[in-house]
Amino acid sequence: MCGIAGFWGCGQTVDKTIAERMAHRIQSRGPDDAGVWTEEGAGLALAHRRLSIIDLSPAGHQPMHSPCGRYTLVFNGEIYNHQDLRAELEAEGGAFDWRGHSDTETLLAALRHWGMQGALSRLNGMFAFALWDASERTLFLARDRLGEKPLYYGRSGNAFLFGSELKALAAHPDWQGAIDRDALALYMRHNYVPAPWSIYQGIAKLPPAHFVVIRENGRNVGEPFCYWDLGRIAEQGVAAGAGEPEALTDELDALLRDAVGRRMAADVPLGAFLSGGYDSTTVAALMQSQSERPVKTFTIGFHEEGYNEARHAKAVAEHLGTEHTELYVTPEEAMAVIPKLPTIYDEPFSDSSQIPTFLVSQLARQHVTVSLSGDGGDELFYGYGRYFKAEQIWGKLSRLPLRFRKMVATSLAHAPGNVLERAMNVLPQKYRVNHLADRLPKLAEMIGHSSGEAFYREMVSHAKDPGRLVLGATEPETILSQPDRMPNLPGLRERMMYLDMMTYLPDDILTKVDRASMAVSLEARVPLLDHRLVEFAWRVPTQYKYRNGQGKWLLRQVLYRYVPKELMDRPKMGFGVPIEHWLRGPLRAWAEELLDEKRLREEGFFDPAPIRRMWNEHVSGKRRWHYYLWDVLMFQAWLEMRKSEIS
Repeated sequence: MCGIAGFWGCGQTVDKTIAERMAHRIQSRGPDDAGVWTEEGAGLALAHRRLSIIDLSPAGHQPMHSPCGRYTLVFNGEIYNHQDLRAELEAEGGAFDWRGHSDTETLLAALRHWGMQGALSRLNGMFAFALWDASERTLFLARDRLGEKPLYYGRSGNAFLFGSELKALAAHPDWQGAIDRDALALYMRHNYVPAPWSIYQGIAKLPPAHFVVIRENGRNVGEPFCYWDLGRIAEQGVAAGAGEPEALTDELDALLRDAVGRRMAADVPLGAFLSGGYDSTTVAALMQSQSERPVKTFTIGFHEEGYNEARHAKAVAEHLGTEHTELYVTPEEAMAVIPKLPTIYDEPFSDSSQIPTFLVSQLARQHVTVSLSGDGGDELFYGYGRYFKAEQIWGKLSRLPLRFRKMVATSLAHAPGNVLERAMNVLPQKYRVNHLADRLPKLAEMIGHSSGEAFYREMVSHAKDPGRLVLGATEPETILSQPDRMPNLPGLRERMMYLDMMTYLPDDILTKVDRASMAVSLEARVPLLDHRLVEFAWRVPTQYKYRNGQGKWLLRQVLYRYVPKELMDRPKMGFGVPIEHWLRGPLRAWAEELLDEKRLREEGFFDPAPIRRMWNEHVSGKRRWHYYLWDVLMFQAWLEMRKSEIS
């Protein structure tokens, strides 16, 4: 696990210190070693920061050159099947004089022997890398299939820049860094900036499962090429889907064991995040079943009951026999993370579970250098509660005429939610509906849509019309707003999972985990996103994902082989913090300063009126706007950090 950076195109000579500064900005991604290589005649520099995980010797140093001298590689990530690839390379008759046992050396040999597409199709891992071909004067950038590792690139001034994080690009003297208001509008809808956009004009995120070719001193940047098409995989998997539950459970068990086992390879201490939920427990259970000693597991607990999973995690750890570490965090300790968030995430990002994710990463890093994570199970096996709600609501709404639904939407939008909620207090508890002031307007916004995809987009959106909230912005189209870009999938269930795997998973979940873990120099590995598991999951009939009113049914059957059912069956709980209450209490003064009307007007990014209305309604208790306000606050905090750096 590492960080990479580089530039190309600033004349024939190269100032090596610039590349060193770029790499230094991402030192936390690789505190163990650093390297810079320059191609003077081409005006190219490649930089690397190393977190030593496999082959701790100098044989793993980067940038790494091929024996023939033609290729130079900087690589961030892990290739879990690199020993298999070495055997395959040797079987094909190549003469390989291995210098060490790092996966970087294996990757470089694979790229040299099979070429870009041939090598990428064989890799099992998480990665982002840059490969320089001195013979063809060509630079390649590539990213892993699911987007576990980040990679930004683009032209700024006279230079082509790339790096693992935006802060590395910003260290170059040609950096311009104009904020992209259209990307800001996307952020306000999603609480993250989706690929291929970044918050800066002219700088893109390389989408997952793509590589891009750059030529002519960085002036010729090709269109990203997709080497692993999730849409086609989903279509083919659904079409071929079949099998009996017992056989599918056996196959999933074997795949999970292999995926977890491969991710346990390390020359440094290793552990796992354990929340006590199905996904993290599955990973921890399969780790422990393949380990000769107790696996180290880590949990963050909160004293607020509605946000605390620590006791469930402790019970699971006791059953599995792991070496468990838990830390109960006070609100003050959690809130102390907030000033660090703009630097950690480097562009606006406002999933509030970023706070506990950082805290559990910080806890784990005190004991291990690598930690396995259970992310991905919800997207693969239909686990999110919003999937059930969307399917139930849309299934009923879609039977009603669109014209009638639009009339109802108008009525609901003006319904007095607070009054109705107080009136319901006379009813028995089981008939009451909480937070009607929030729910009725949201329902009004959703029910007038003509397709299930549009309904789901509305359901997962924060700002519903961010082009009006962000001044001077036109919200770009994405796959969520263009149903014609969807693969041919049979139902809303499949389409929701596909949309989340293309957007929410890489741009929210995996971004959150990568930045939080790398901020403390911890490598996080995600076994459930082994591409073989993803391909298998699309072959599993939906009735074996959602069955008897439960999501992740097939995954549960595997887990019950290792952990008793009665220990696991409990309501799903998110990994969050009580932002709603903090904004009315200890964070109120901080938020008020960032949301000051004069300040918003002078900065010129937002229309202050709707933001002030939401803020006043939230602190008064009239409406709950904490998710929307957190989006604005995280942008404002990021903007403040950026101003201080510029000054």
